[in-house]
Amino acid sequence: MGRRKKTMNEKGPKLLIVESPAKIKTISKFLGKDFRIMSTFGHVMDFPERRLGVAFTQDNKIELEYVPLKTKSTTINDICKQARECSEVFLASDPDREGEIISWHIGQQIEKVFADESKIHRITFNEITKPAIIEAIKHKAKVDINKVYAQQARRVLDRWVGYEVSPILWKKIAKGLSAGRVQSVALLLVCDREQEIQTFKPEEHWSIHAQFMLSTKQVLSAELFKISSKAFKLKNKEEAHKVLNALASEQFAVTKITDKKRLKNPQPPFMTSTLQQDAYNKLGFAVEKTMKIAQRLYEGVPLADGSPEALITYMRTDSLRIADTALSAVREFIGGEYGKDYLPKSAFTYAKKGAQDAHEAIRPIDVRITPTQIARFLSPDEAKLYTLIWKRFVACQMEAAEYFQRQVLIDGGKFTFKATGSTLMFDGFLKVYIVEDEEEEENVKIPKELEEKMPLVLQKPDSKQHFTQPPPRYTEASLVKELEKKGVGRPSTYAAILSTIQKRGYVDKENKRFMPTELGKAVTEMLVKNLPDIVNVNFTAKMEDSLDKIEQGKENRDNVLLSFYEKFKEDLEKFGGQEASRKVIVTDVPCPECGSPLAIRFGRTGEFLGCSKYPECKFTSPFTRDEQGKITLIEKTAAESELTCPQCGKNLVKKMGKFGPFLSCPGYPECKYIHQEKLKMPCPLCGKAVTKRRWRGGSFWGCSGYPTCKFAIFGAVHEEPCPKCASPYLLVVKNKDGSTSHVCPDKACGYSVVIAGPESADT
Repeated sequence: MGRRKKTMNEKGPKLLIVESPAKIKTISKFLGKDFRIMSTFGHVMDFPERRLGVAFTQDNKIELEYVPLKTKSTTINDICKQARECSEVFLASDPDREGEIISWHIGQQIEKVFADESKIHRITFNEITKPAIIEAIKHKAKVDINKVYAQQARRVLDRWVGYEVSPILWKKIAKGLSAGRVQSVALLLVCDREQEIQTFKPEEHWSIHAQFMLSTKQVLSAELFKISSKAFKLKNKEEAHKVLNALASEQFAVTKITDKKRLKNPQPPFMTSTLQQDAYNKLGFAVEKTMKIAQRLYEGVPLADGSPEALITYMRTDSLRIADTALSAVREFIGGEYGKDYLPKSAFTYAKKGAQDAHEAIRPIDVRITPTQIARFLSPDEAKLYTLIWKRFVACQMEAAEYFQRQVLIDGGKFTFKATGSTLMFDGFLKVYIVEDEEEEENVKIPKELEEKMPLVLQKPDSKQHFTQPPPRYTEASLVKELEKKGVGRPSTYAAILSTIQKRGYVDKENKRFMPTELGKAVTEMLVKNLPDIVNVNFTAKMEDSLDKIEQGKENRDNVLLSFYEKFKEDLEKFGGQEASRKVIVTDVPCPECGSPLAIRFGRTGEFLGCSKYPECKFTSPFTRDEQGKITLIEKTAAESELTCPQCGKNLVKKMGKFGPFLSCPGYPECKYIHQEKLKMPCPLCGKAVTKRRWRGGSFWGCSGYPTCKFAIFGAVHEEPCPKCASPYLLVVKNKDGSTSHVCPDKACGYSVVIAGPESADT
């Protein structure tokens, strides 16, 4: 096939190429007929699927091989064909490393057919507004090759680890596993935390509390603070009771009252990691869900006139910088909406050490577009996230909240009690954005009549038993926070990291907290032993810093990669050269058939117990493990059921699958029937059957017409119509107090009735 002739139409329209097709409508209304807008639909080129794509030259340079993605040849051809008819080309993919290499790749393809390479420009914008895009077009630039090199370095590192380590894990543990430069560190953090929890030994300690009566009959609650002017620790009940007995003979009086003003300052605007954390903690959104919703708010959603409008700035950023125009707008809004008392004399500025600062913080594009105004145009989840972003941004430029704080010390003999009371005097930024202060002391009511030297009467002294607690398991929010704190990964990677370790079966979630599976522990143990740099937090953070320096032009891409590969190759050869026996974890549970120890093994459907004497003994069983690590065998469920196969008439049997037990025909593979539980009611959207489906996170009811119909119910169902609105079903909901309710799925209806108290909620 001959090379296409380079052409361009000097009088033709201009071509602007974006990364996501969702931006096309939003941008089109700004640029008019002079521009044609096309999308790459993400990346267009990548390393080959079945080859490493990374090679060394004789002079120790690194060569990369890129090929068009399978589904992108038509996209590339369409863009190149359009470019030949245009006078100028503007590469406008996202303003990060991934966006830069997308522009570089598609730009290289366009150069093959476009006559004047000087008319191919790179532009970036942090918000999809007309002023921002017009300004970007005025500031034409070339692709930032250092940013491209940084992306390539990260991709090569991940390619080496994934492409060369994963096959060894397949041989030594189970097929389908993967290792990753950052995901393996995230898994290590989860495994290390679990180890801390398992080895934690709680320590007992006691606290002393009392109530003191004033002469006015007012009561003040306080806690024992010091004994003989020193901090103390009561280790057991006996020591606590000695103190209680000694208190009875003492006379108490107020010795010191300290009043002070305390300020609570607003938090910075959101960056990616803090948005993910707050959306999880306040809205219950998974990290991946937050990023998907934020992407829609950034690209544009239809408002009053039906045309899409972008609502927030770019959502992948580690910067806290705010544009001057945005600061002026929000200060004007605060003064007009809340009054001058809420407006600081000058704008607050925020900075994060080590931030790439290529973009702004995450903020609303137009602060005058309030959540209330546009809620009806957004989905409920979009409205919630926009509200969170809007409130955080407005609050970050408001005055601090002001508290009046009073601390009271009460002495009697060698004992000193303390009481602290705090009153909010001015709400400041709290008027817009509520902050939960985890470090806030317990607040008590301090009587106004209290004075120094005032005698008090001791009443109701009591002791409370406490035990030190192990560190909590990570939630999605706290794991992101820990990764960010340690400098591992970048804003654009957190969602993918959390998704990968779950999809690979390395972690499970219990009460929304990560627990490593036996598979995850086995992979981590093997990597720590054989490839220590891959799962070294400091090493990974240092590598992230090196990638930043490549982007800044301070480090050479090939030098950084070679320094990693020399040690990696040495470790890899030792690891791969070892005997490829499958990893098993021997337990102290005896085999029911031969008495030998059972071992945890890993197969295509997950973990299972098998006899350590295999193949002499072929006993296997699924199992569970409690929080203390105790293993319990799950009774095999291959028992015959009363249901018959509708295809061949045999009695169905219970089997254990990847996502739990299920019923299927014993005539497999001749008969492949699998029984599906279904509701009596048809799908309210399309009329087809609603069946139970299972996935790693549990089960749900979904329309059998999926993907055409996406109706789904997450949770237990009570198949009786709602007595208030006639909805065909009710949800079975467990309440915080342990009771169970039947609740209408239509929130607008609001019907709810308690059907079981706390004691019978599980029946």
